[in-house]
Amino acid sequence: MIDLSTSYLGMKLKNPLVVSPSPLCTRVDNIKSMEDAGAAAVVLHSLFEEQLTFESQALNANLAQGENSFAESLTYFPEMSDYRLGPDAYLELIRKAKAAVDIPIIGSLNGVSTGGWIKYAKRMQEAGADALELNVYFIPTDPEMTAGHVREMHESLLRDVKSNVTIPVAMKISPFFSSLPYFARQLELAGADGIVMFNRFYQPDFDLENLEVVPNLSLSSPSTLRLRLRWVAILCGRIKADMAITGGVHTGEDVVKCMMAGAKVAMMTSALLKFGIGHLATVQKDLFRWLEEHEYESIEMMQGSMSHKSVAEPAAFERANYMRVLTSYSPGM
Repeated sequence: MIDLSTSYLGMKLKNPLVVSPSPLCTRVDNIKSMEDAGAAAVVLHSLFEEQLTFESQALNANLAQGENSFAESLTYFPEMSDYRLGPDAYLELIRKAKAAVDIPIIGSLNGVSTGGWIKYAKRMQEAGADALELNVYFIPTDPEMTAGHVREMHESLLRDVKSNVTIPVAMKISPFFSSLPYFARQLELAGADGIVMFNRFYQPDFDLENLEVVPNLSLSSPSTLRLRLRWVAILCGRIKADMAITGGVHTGEDVVKCMMAGAKVAMMTSALLKFGIGHLATVQKDLFRWLEEHEYESIEMMQGSMSHKSVAEPAAFERANYMRVLTSYSPGM
């Protein structure tokens, strides 16, 4: 019998399929459907620092104070009524989800600063969350802010959250660090039980008719996966924290690639938004069939099998592949 089980953040999972945050995760019936379709764990949508730092009325009042003098501030934040769930409702979702399903429920906090709001992590734990994902969405725009300062900000935030909980904490990061291996090691030293790669920065567009900056959300494609595979393969065996891949996982073969790179789980959102929650069952079936056809007895057998951990000089290996790609292309006549 093929064993699809894996471990992530100290939790034994029935397979490596984890649902990542999306609007689908705001309803208990959806979460139950995810479990029925084969999900091994669910990461709830993020609760934002801004929701916890200000009461909705106070935030709206603060934003309104600058409307006349700073027109561009009008659309910085959504109205608080636009958030699907407030803090109390979020805790209630955790409680109800835990009562409805047997798979782990992972809470998600999204913020950039240290402060009292991070104590909410403890309330998530008390509500029954099995683990937390700390999602740091931050784009440095100050020319005086150094790369070291950005890194230290992430580490301080992680340490503060860890000091408030006893459950595992994973840090979801972006790929935009000058030395990602060093940063990953520092996060591990700061207490990260896992590292999720990578956060996708949503890039707005310009509305030329109205001269406005407008939101623009594009779902991931399988090509998105390549960047994740590369860095997980580089870090496999060099850090002890569990690694999760999110972004570009659409098929059973995508999950196989994640495992061979060295990830413990493969997280999915875009494929479920596109094809429906039932797509999880298709991915699990295809994953099982691939292992069977290629005579793998377990997920564990393949984890890290195509990583850099067996390469003496990974940097030289990467450069050799770079040169090979550049010289292999032949333009059509």
